[in-house]
Amino acid sequence: MRRSGLDGDPLEAVTVLEGGTQNLLLLLHQGDRKLVLRRPHPQGGAPRGNETIRREARVLAALDRTDVPHPRLVAHCDDPEVIGAAFTLTEWVDGFNPGLDLPRALRHDAASQHRLGTSVVDALLTLGRVDPGQVGLAGLGRPDGWIERQPGRWSRQLAGYAGTAGYREDTLPGVRQIVGWLEQHRPPDHRPGLVHGDFHLLNMLACADSGDVTAVVDWELCTQGDPMLDLGHLLSTWPSGDDRVSVPLAAPLPGLPSRGEVVQRYLDGSGRELRELRWFETLARFRLAVIIEGTYVRSLAGRAAPDTGRAAHQRAVGLMEHALDDLPTNGR
Repeated sequence: MRRSGLDGDPLEAVTVLEGGTQNLLLLLHQGDRKLVLRRPHPQGGAPRGNETIRREARVLAALDRTDVPHPRLVAHCDDPEVIGAAFTLTEWVDGFNPGLDLPRALRHDAASQHRLGTSVVDALLTLGRVDPGQVGLAGLGRPDGWIERQPGRWSRQLAGYAGTAGYREDTLPGVRQIVGWLEQHRPPDHRPGLVHGDFHLLNMLACADSGDVTAVVDWELCTQGDPMLDLGHLLSTWPSGDDRVSVPLAAPLPGLPSRGEVVQRYLDGSGRELRELRWFETLARFRLAVIIEGTYVRSLAGRAAPDTGRAAHQRAVGLMEHALDDLPTNGR
């Protein structure tokens, strides 16, 4: 820690922050400085929590060379013997999380709400322009064959849940149809880049005055792939009439851009084509459903609260039903 510039006042005034399920977030004070410690949750954390924390530290360090809004990495520790798990320390970022709290002014200002939405898309576009090789992330993930691997990779993860007592592999609807369609309609072109992997409104911090995004958080799933997956993920969780799949906001934001506006802003800024989107949104829904279903599986194993598990399962079912409803009936 001293090598990372943490000499001086001791770390104190620990406060548990909201927003973490698989990871524990702690606010620390060092004199007037505020830092956030992130580590796998001692109860119910992901099985490979230390590995994902190490990945996040690597990504955050690389992002310092970019214009992507993110928390600045101060220090990280790979040794789980120090506090019981690997952890990162990042600078505190001023901003609100739309899922936890909304500034009073923004609740009644449609223009600021719209600005929040467009700023989220702009942050995604900025990330998509990053060349992994130029920032030291050429070895992150396996970009070659990424498109081809995706349907099978998430099918195998879902099948692995069947080893948990009380869980049936056919619990989610439409798996065979969705995987089959993804296999048969892979995009012919693949544009490798950085993929956040969990890009949605609740992983944003934004300025209370303007609505501009001040940081994208939760980088533990970041890899090299096609950045359009993040657009699919954002659209899959964008506030809509179905509370099962929309991210839960602290208050309604009717001034947010429509899905159509989000798509058009992304296409205009990236040069991608609309015909590519259906595949990535379908993959995003399937992938997210499988990831969320993991929380339900952990609840069956006693490693997550039953209510949390049931809510996660209902959301996973909703994502699969939306994916099924949007599959084309004409084969394409």
